[in-house]
Amino acid sequence: MDTHRDAHVAAVLSLAGAVLATAEFPATAAGYRDLLKWARKWGSVGRAGVEGTGSYGASLSRYLLAQGVDVVDVNWMDRADRRRRGKSDPLDAQNAARAVLSGRARARAKTGDGPVQIARMYKLTKASAVKARTQAINQLKAVLVTADPALREELAGLGNAELLRICARFADASSREEVGEESVLQATRVTLRLLAHRIGQLSEQIRDVETRLARLVECHAPQLLDVVGIGPDTAVTLLITVGDNPERLDSEAAFAALCGVSPVERSSGHRQFRRLNRGGDRQANAALHRIVFTRLRVDPRTQDHYERRIKEGKTRREIVRCLKRYAAREVFHLVRKLQSGTRS
Repeated sequence: MDTHRDAHVAAVLSLAGAVLATAEFPATAAGYRDLLKWARKWGSVGRAGVEGTGSYGASLSRYLLAQGVDVVDVNWMDRADRRRRGKSDPLDAQNAARAVLSGRARARAKTGDGPVQIARMYKLTKASAVKARTQAINQLKAVLVTADPALREELAGLGNAELLRICARFADASSREEVGEESVLQATRVTLRLLAHRIGQLSEQIRDVETRLARLVECHAPQLLDVVGIGPDTAVTLLITVGDNPERLDSEAAFAALCGVSPVERSSGHRQFRRLNRGGDRQANAALHRIVFTRLRVDPRTQDHYERRIKEGKTRREIVRCLKRYAAREVFHLVRKLQSGTRS
């Protein structure tokens, strides 16, 4: 299927690769039902190649999986074939089907219907709220820079919490008509009050989302919270990286590569060593980084390992790289254990 915002184009191929039919369906619940019903007129539908299973094709993928169809994520089109035959939605749909039939596309689509998808939604909400709150705080402080000296002196030296409380209590004197410098002062006080209220509302939203995320982790992945250095936020980040389908990761090495902590050779001459991996999911990499540095502060076992490696001549970068790889291995097996426990 070639997926778009408003409509999806589907193509049915035989086992020999012959195009049996091509049709377009609306991207609605009724359209999904009609698409599958139409496809089954040509025979049994065992597998489906869907473009954009994480965006426009997400809802279609969930529907097909619920109907017992094995969905394969098709990321890359055959560029040589596109140059020869051109590009159109029916051709893209046919190429997606051929990619599955030939085995070129093998990545199973994420189900997107479990606790990880819930966490992903909450994480998105929190990230946007944090960004907006930071912007509002910066705007409030920028207003203070150009404010009346008397107002600046009144608010000077206050911490963020006290500053926001005082600004939020500024009275709205907009009913009084004043001119000159005093009207600018009045507008400044109103602006500070509105920004303070906005920051307070965003802070409340962030606290609410953090509570929901913590409750989600405690319910679905409590074993992660028992690990030294892993809190709710770090656990959520790693769970999102793994996804609702941990079986898609064949080994701990695959998870390490996904997190960007797999070793990369950088040897030359007589010097043999590996460097940090700059690829992979950078959010997951940052989460593992936080785990390692938390353990370096509070975990005696990690501290002993660090001191022993330093005496062996290892650099701090090399030790951190190894510790992040160890943390990735531990998280991978914990997630697999949770998955097997859920199935049993």
